[in-house]
Amino acid sequence: MCYPQMSKATLTVCVSGAAGQIAYSLLPLIARGDVFGQDQPIELRLLEIKPALDALHGVVMELYDCAFPLVRNIVETDDPMVAFQHADVTILSGSFPRRPGMERRDLIAKNVNIFKAQGQALDRVASKNVKVVVVGNPSNTNALVLSHFAPSIPKQNITALTRLDQNRAVGQIAMRTGVNADQVEGVAIWGNHSATQYPDVTHAKVNGEAVMPKLGGRQAVAEEFIPCIQKRGAAILKARGLSSAMSAANAIGDHLRSWILGDSKVVSMAVASDGSYDVKPGVYFSFPVRCGGGGDYEIVQGIEMDEFSRKYVSATTEELFAERQEALELCAV
Repeated sequence: MCYPQMSKATLTVCVSGAAGQIAYSLLPLIARGDVFGQDQPIELRLLEIKPALDALHGVVMELYDCAFPLVRNIVETDDPMVAFQHADVTILSGSFPRRPGMERRDLIAKNVNIFKAQGQALDRVASKNVKVVVVGNPSNTNALVLSHFAPSIPKQNITALTRLDQNRAVGQIAMRTGVNADQVEGVAIWGNHSATQYPDVTHAKVNGEAVMPKLGGRQAVAEEFIPCIQKRGAAILKARGLSSAMSAANAIGDHLRSWILGDSKVVSMAVASDGSYDVKPGVYFSFPVRCGGGGDYEIVQGIEMDEFSRKYVSATTEELFAERQEALELCAV
């Protein structure tokens, strides 16, 4: 492949959980130029916990062995203050995983401490225009905690990943209707990246025709399609014994490409709520957004929402505010 002559300043990209499965699929996409562009030189800052540093070093060895022309430097560390230094983009794929017997409050408690420390470090040493995508679950609420402890970083610069859910929904529609994925448009993900998320197909189309009838109507969508998307991650985990790392990495790349480079399509991102669609400020909520490039986005306004959709949006909103209450109580401890 021939690369154009590069004159852009080096982009500093930090990835946490950098020895994990998601990062293992994601890092080549970034280093090859598939995310930020074929003319964008990259410095990678790779963050891991101390017990995983040997594994991280192996990942770094492989990155050097790939001889990516865009990679200017690689830093491997277990110190967020080093990893986040002057970071332009930060991808937080690391979090404490949910283990058997853990309640959701227990999971939130474990992650509050992680994202408190990372938020404080970002606040101190990252670029004040840093763009952050939180991937580690519970991602929406982890983004909230991060923002709480990084007050100098604009709330709109912090997002959580729901592009994976959108991609899952598009993929299922394409498979079930016998079309290519690029022929599907108008899918939106509302709310939490959890089993209460609402994959909305009420305005979706395939080649200009409404999707809902093609999926069997509202009852079939409610009983089959929506639960399939809500529980897709668990289904993959059960099938392969490991989480959906490849599709998550692909979705992170899509999320950042749309956000940083711009996108002509409406996409789904969990962003700071601003009162749109009666979702009060105070949570990170997935909305359909338009990305103008350079890290700018706007929540799409004026989407009609019937009673069918309102029921799902209300449920996921309620869950997010309950998580918010738990997280803020834990932050105060």
